[in-house]
Amino acid sequence: MKKENKTFALVLFILGVFITALDNGIISSALSTINYSFNVSEVHGIWGITLYTLGMAISTPIIGKLADRYGRKKLFIFEISLFAIGSLLVALSPSFLFFLLARLIQSIGGGGIYIIASSHVLSTYDRIQQGKLLGAMGAVNGIASVVGPNLGAIILKLTGHWNWLFIINIPIAIFVIIAGGMVIPETKGGDLKKLDYRGLTLLTLGIFSFMAGITNLRSERFLQSISGIQVWGAFMLGIIFFALFTVNERKIRDDTDPFLPYQLIKNQGFLLTIFMGLLSGTLIAVFVLIPSFVEQRYGISANTSGIWMSGIGVGSIIGAIVGGIMVSKRGAVNSLVISGGLSTIGFGLLAYLSNNLALFLVFSTLAGIGFGMLMGAPFQVLMKKIAGTKDSTVALGTLSVSRQVGLTLAPTLYATLIQGGFSKLNLAKLNASNVEEYYQKILSMGKGVQREQLLNNFYEIAKGAYQQMFTMAVIASVLILVGSLILKKKQF
Repeated sequence: MKKENKTFALVLFILGVFITALDNGIISSALSTINYSFNVSEVHGIWGITLYTLGMAISTPIIGKLADRYGRKKLFIFEISLFAIGSLLVALSPSFLFFLLARLIQSIGGGGIYIIASSHVLSTYDRIQQGKLLGAMGAVNGIASVVGPNLGAIILKLTGHWNWLFIINIPIAIFVIIAGGMVIPETKGGDLKKLDYRGLTLLTLGIFSFMAGITNLRSERFLQSISGIQVWGAFMLGIIFFALFTVNERKIRDDTDPFLPYQLIKNQGFLLTIFMGLLSGTLIAVFVLIPSFVEQRYGISANTSGIWMSGIGVGSIIGAIVGGIMVSKRGAVNSLVISGGLSTIGFGLLAYLSNNLALFLVFSTLAGIGFGMLMGAPFQVLMKKIAGTKDSTVALGTLSVSRQVGLTLAPTLYATLIQGGFSKLNLAKLNASNVEEYYQKILSMGKGVQREQLLNNFYEIAKGAYQQMFTMAVIASVLILVGSLILKKKQF
């Protein structure tokens, strides 16, 4: 294969990874606008993000196995094609249910792209180049988290319609499909093991059950809502599915790749790292709701609110770089201690002292640095050390799944808390069915004392509503800090 084609093929893989990673970032800038257009609440609207995340988590191991068996080029082109079809269906959605189904199709198309691209690098480049290229591919996700909301804000400002956020994917996908068919070489994997389909099904049902239960929680009537069968019943069902999942993993045979390396469960360091990985996923989910927070707390236009993601986004990239350097010099556990501390301080300041946009930008950058250090090398290096060479691959896979579980469940929890905080609003006063409609009706009023009073009251209630989300992020950060200190004490 010519060097030029080899490089171009790599660029196409990276471009594929970029547009799929971009999608959850780009939608966050238009979340309130989408909810308003379909007339749905914040809690139900967040399902457009959580279903995408869940679909990617489910499809990743399946597509990875199929690509190894039938060819990575074939599956990569298939995945990009499905992602493009899903993007078109999302853009043309006539109803919210159709929108959710289209997002699920889109996520299945995007789910396998990263693992196929990583496998391509491992099969076509030597070991010296692999680390650098895989690191660059991982950095693409951080860059996408910064570019996504900003790009979304620009597109919204230029077009005035959220549908264009998804239409933009189609010409890029067509280019990747045509060019990929011409230059990407076909490669397959060797020594294939079976995929744990039963474990995957049980894990998915468990996550979905908890999502359903969280959706029906009402923070303003917590005890009353949790006593309802739609909440405790869903939670019980989730616990049963997770218990069955654990039993299933215990019985996995040697010819099957498990999701949970059962032989490591007795290792306290392994369990603690998996738990911390799940908590790191809940911090990623904060990104999703930052544009809505900026819009509803500070009165920034929905079309430009995504731009204010820049602080936490740039901070996370800086943090990922610094975290990698610190792991090399001071070790993974010390890096996690520092990042947990920075995240705790940053999210704490956001929760209680971000009274204006300037302070928000400073505090969100600090939180982003701490958060970015968590997303980089520390967890991976620590898990490799704990699991050992023999089990490192499956242990890293389990770490990735735990992070996806946190990322899938947290947005629903955050949206539930936020909606509960907004329950203080008298929506009937302006004949509004949801928070965004209420806010838009205030903005459409003519200037006057009543409008100013309503706006100030709305911003103050929004401050309290989103404060609960940032407080949850503080709790997650503190638990990561405590977990890191325990690991340090036990000299992992």
